[in-house]
Amino acid sequence: MTDAIRIKAPLTDDDVLKLKIGDSVLITGKIYTARDAAHKRLFELAQKGEKLPIELKGNVIYYAGPAPTKPGYIIGPAGPTTSGRCDPYTPTLLAHGLKGMIGKGVRSKEVRDAMQKYKAVYFTATGGAAALISKNIKAVKIVAYEDLGPEAIRELEVDNFPVIVANDAFGGDLYQEGIKKYKR
Repeated sequence: MTDAIRIKAPLTDDDVLKLKIGDSVLITGKIYTARDAAHKRLFELAQKGEKLPIELKGNVIYYAGPAPTKPGYIIGPAGPTTSGRCDPYTPTLLAHGLKGMIGKGVRSKEVRDAMQKYKAVYFTATGGAAALISKNIKAVKIVAYEDLGPEAIRELEVDNFPVIVANDAFGGDLYQEGIKKYKR
């Protein structure tokens, strides 16, 4: 990814608006893991107007539940999970300031519309490369919902974490463009 765009998390509107579908991106900074069980809890708190256990404004959530950590490692393999499981909760989290999401697979129309409205971006990470991706994670700590085990919310310190823009803040959809390109 020598021609990759380098960004620092947390993200600003300006960071997000520079990104277009298909861009290779390297993320450095703090991101959070959260899967569907954690999303449901965040959603429920947001619906009640209660304080969330993490700040969403400007932040990036990685849809991952790391495997157990082997001795001598910072984290176990941490590959992306299917993002669609979080779609029922995502528009609300975007309304609370979430700027980026990392996962795999397509997003619903409601999520894509909310990304445009709130200026957010969806990155895809390579599925099946969990051990390789984990090498870009430099520190990890559980920050919420420890009872969820691998699905607890973790704060990750990442360095040059490799992703590709799958949905941008302008309504671009890499999955749809790929289908169109090969349909011809």
